[in-house]
Amino acid sequence: MLNTKTIGNRITEARKKKNMSQVELAGFLFISPQAIGKWERGESSPDIITFNRLSEILGVDLNYFSENFQSADDENVTKQPSDNKQSAQDIANPSGTPERGVQINLTAVNLDGSDFAGVILHKGKFKASPLRGTDFTGADLSGSLFEVSNAQEANFDCANLTDCTFSITDLTDASFRKSILVRTDFNKSSLAGTKFKDVELTSVKLTMIDLRQTIFENCIFNGVDFKYSDLRGMRFEGHTFIGVQFDKSALNDVSFTGATLRNVSFRLPFSVTNKSYRAFKTVCFDGAIMDKLTYAGLKGLWVVDLSKVIVI
Repeated sequence: MLNTKTIGNRITEARKKKNMSQVELAGFLFISPQAIGKWERGESSPDIITFNRLSEILGVDLNYFSENFQSADDENVTKQPSDNKQSAQDIANPSGTPERGVQINLTAVNLDGSDFAGVILHKGKFKASPLRGTDFTGADLSGSLFEVSNAQEANFDCANLTDCTFSITDLTDASFRKSILVRTDFNKSSLAGTKFKDVELTSVKLTMIDLRQTIFENCIFNGVDFKYSDLRGMRFEGHTFIGVQFDKSALNDVSFTGATLRNVSFRLPFSVTNKSYRAFKTVCFDGAIMDKLTYAGLKGLWVVDLSKVIVI
């Protein structure tokens, strides 16, 4: 049986080796700093799922938390470097020799404010890594994973984000101007104040995202799936939607005025009442241009005003 005092001491030790405060660790785990304090005092301990996340964030093996772990000062206690200002070029290619494609793991590395502009980093792993204000301008990050990370105010302008995943990542006030977004997956992440400008989103998935404060300017949505997302009050005037699915997403007061919709599907949230239909009735399609299939699908819902739609 694990000793809570031992676990608490180990958590404290590993956290301090990462130069991480209780508040920062709590933020990565989406819990209160008070809970971290209780763990470190030995008053309680994490569950098994949280242990796994702790080991990744702190860069330790799960055995580190056991009583028979030999040495807290062992060089293997932490598996990642703590230098928070290394450039991506130094991390990926320190010798300056010709590069080869390798998988880069930047799990739980403090990279706040780092300069990754123009780097090539395929299948990189940014997991539980502070990335606030990090500059990824023009970088090729194809296939990379961003998970449980704070990437507020990060700059992804002109970056290649093909096949990238942003999961449980805070992208508040981040910028994606002219970014390449192909099969990019945004899942349970914060996009408040995030700016998508002059972007074509191709086969992008937006799952369980609150988009009410997200900014889309001059965008084309091609094969995009909005699933279980909150779009209430969004203004999509003049945007182009091709092969897009709105699946069980909140669409109250959304405006598609002057937008172009081709092969667009709307699947309303299930409700034993007519609540979702009443909400969809507030969507505005005035002046929208749409193909016959999209028009027929909307007409079948019976609730939206299509009197000012242009069918092509």
